[in-house]
Amino acid sequence: MNKLTHIGLLFFILSSFSALAQVKTVLPVTVKDTLKSTSNNIDPLTPAKAAFYSAILPGLGQAYNKKYWKIPLVYGAIGTSLYFYLDSNKKYHLFRDAYKRRLEGYTDDSLSNLDDSRLIAAQKVYQRNRDLSALFIAAFYALNIIDANVDAALLQFNVDGNLSLKPVLYPNDVTYRTNVGLTLNYSF
Repeated sequence: MNKLTHIGLLFFILSSFSALAQVKTVLPVTVKDTLKSTSNNIDPLTPAKAAFYSAILPGLGQAYNKKYWKIPLVYGAIGTSLYFYLDSNKKYHLFRDAYKRRLEGYTDDSLSNLDDSRLIAAQKVYQRNRDLSALFIAAFYALNIIDANVDAALLQFNVDGNLSLKPVLYPNDVTYRTNVGLTLNYSF
């Protein structure tokens, strides 16, 4: 090989190393800046705080998340269940006390037109309704806590313009039919 070929080969090798060096120095800075800018907005204790506030007072976690429209839903669900619990408990005690008085020999109560089997059946119905209402109260209370926790976690989710998922309609060049698809775009 002549000197010109050796110089050309040496120039090619040195220029390839310099091109690789430029890529290596630019790429980590971009990745580092991207990670730094997104990590500042995340507070890992926010979901726990929202759940704690909702456990203390139902609806307080929703107020902490600034979702004020959910507070009437929380109180409506728990309040309705509490109303049915108290109503069923009152009627259960009414039929139970009437049945107890019958066993003692008194027949002067307001339910004198019902026989003993109907009083027992009414007790069972209202006892079951009372127990179901208590279960609904506990379920709505737990749902209130879970909603505050999940909502606080989702508030920290990155939904800016750099990340998007959009439905797309595009024509097929071969069949001339419209195709439906999803595009996922992520940019730095």
